[in-house]
Amino acid sequence: MSKPQYCNSLTQFSRLKTREVMVGSVGVGGDNPIRIQSMTTTDTMDTIATVEQSIRMIDAGCEIVRITAPSKKEAHNLQNIKDELAKRGYNTPLVADIHFTPNAAEIAARIVEKVRVNPGNYADKKKFEHIEYTDQTYTSELLRIKERFIPLVRICKEEGTAMRIGTNHGSLSDRILSRYGDTPLGMVESALEFLRICEEEGYHNIILSMKASNTQVMIQAYRLLIVKMKEEGMNYPLHLGVTEAGEGEDGRIKSAVGIGTLLEDGIGDTVRVSLTEEPEFEIPVAQDLVARYCDREKHEPIAAIENNPIDSFSYQRRKTRSVLNIGTKNVPIVMHDFGLKEKIKPASLFALGYNYSVPLDKWNISDMACDYVFLGDKEIDFQIPGTLAIIQNLNSWKNNSHKERYYPFLSAKTYLEGGDFSTKMNMVYACLKDVSTDFIEKIKADKTVVLVIDSYNKHAMAEQRKLFVELINHNCDVPVIIGRAYGNLNIEQLQLQSATDMGALLNDGLGDGVFIAAENCGSDQMINQTGFGILQASRTRISKTEYISCPSCGRTLFDLQETTAKIRAKTNHLKGVKIGIMGCIVNGPGEMADADYGYVGTGVGKITLYKEKEVVGRNIAEEQAVDALVDLIKKHGDWVEPVL
Repeated sequence: MSKPQYCNSLTQFSRLKTREVMVGSVGVGGDNPIRIQSMTTTDTMDTIATVEQSIRMIDAGCEIVRITAPSKKEAHNLQNIKDELAKRGYNTPLVADIHFTPNAAEIAARIVEKVRVNPGNYADKKKFEHIEYTDQTYTSELLRIKERFIPLVRICKEEGTAMRIGTNHGSLSDRILSRYGDTPLGMVESALEFLRICEEEGYHNIILSMKASNTQVMIQAYRLLIVKMKEEGMNYPLHLGVTEAGEGEDGRIKSAVGIGTLLEDGIGDTVRVSLTEEPEFEIPVAQDLVARYCDREKHEPIAAIENNPIDSFSYQRRKTRSVLNIGTKNVPIVMHDFGLKEKIKPASLFALGYNYSVPLDKWNISDMACDYVFLGDKEIDFQIPGTLAIIQNLNSWKNNSHKERYYPFLSAKTYLEGGDFSTKMNMVYACLKDVSTDFIEKIKADKTVVLVIDSYNKHAMAEQRKLFVELINHNCDVPVIIGRAYGNLNIEQLQLQSATDMGALLNDGLGDGVFIAAENCGSDQMINQTGFGILQASRTRISKTEYISCPSCGRTLFDLQETTAKIRAKTNHLKGVKIGIMGCIVNGPGEMADADYGYVGTGVGKITLYKEKEVVGRNIAEEQAVDALVDLIKKHGDWVEPVL
């Protein structure tokens, strides 16, 4: 049975065609460009502060501005904000962000160009209760929701107001969780229930989103939504985003892994990058992500995938054999490029997570110490750390083949010609054009081969995916390192591009390591950290604490950036621990289900702490809350003392 198709083609880039939805004067979907948007972080009742922040966002390139309206008073004040913006010469469409309060949505729909509703909490509550439904009782619940939702639909239809039905993984209702579980399907069905009500009313000015902090869940949900819409004859535009992505390099890499994976397949009509930073800083990140697809259609042809063996709707890592520490159940490796470095000294390895202590005559190895270093034809004249291995071009390796943990790097052509190679491991460089039947048959029989794949096609991710498909369909279980070359980028551009290119494959279970060959793209330390960050964001190798941190908004009850920095300072050594930092209760409790510990604002100056879904401390004074979080982590045995 053929797998359902979620994009136009797995090899030929083209935008997924959706219907056009007008948000004021801004068209979304159809033949329109991918739109950039963000959300204010100010108190909605502070008209001037909200207007001035909106202007900073718009001047940075924001095409649609979202503002929270948690109650009727904020909804009414949207008129004052809109009027003040117009007075200053700004007519950018505004979106009212609604949770829990249908009456606020109904007010806002007569003022702004778009309302965003969350089907998980618009007419439902979340108490993490499992409820047994019969078909009859479930239908009665849908009728209750319909009664609450139809007034808004009719106002939007009457006023020409657009709507985003935005599902969040962290705020699925107990009703959805009870029937579908905490799954991508549950996310999709949550939106479709509301969408079907809109269609019954003849209202179609709708945009959809499937946001999650877990990039695998987010990607699978969007893909599944597209398939389900096709089955029901729908083609609504899609708004892309990763919720609670965090800040700094982590937030950028995680956003690129999620959003970029979908953009690579032509999916997405509007984008918001959710960073725990000022909203105007989100705009250039979103612009950089989107800019790569302006002329992607002009790439070199890639042969179609006739038989797709990859399950695009649930994660399953490709089965491979093991060559040393690469493949099988080993975590994906990180290889760093020193091929262009002039002189390699022990201090050169400091940036790669290896610190040499002269007094103790030993290496201290961090959790983000790379596994392999590619030297090309360079040499080193010191004893390497015991967990590091060296890769050299074949002829240079022959001079060092007697040394421990030295292995050759050779082209597919050289490998096919045969010769004196390593008996332990050979890294063979190949692009799709090199992967002939003869080549595949030879590497299948050779238990020393690890492929390092590359591409110079403008649509390189798809070409590398095609290479993986060829291996899988020929039952070739050779381990594969995903390699890509970049040049003359700033570090943020490198993070976004490599996270998109490699994360898109890793999220589908493809790849046993990453090799970022970056020339003039930033420091060795940042490039190495980017490799580990991509693996962390795709949840294929955890090497540090993960912070599920929301962007601030008008609902936020404390300074998110300052608080996140305080929590990081005390917990950033806790490898593998996931900490959710939420400004309010909208997504807080739900995202705690995906985090080990949660820190949620539940009142002015008051914090509630969670252990996964369970509340373990209520109304803790903000001044004591970070220390209380540390005590909670200690109590549950996840604390280790930091190494000074």
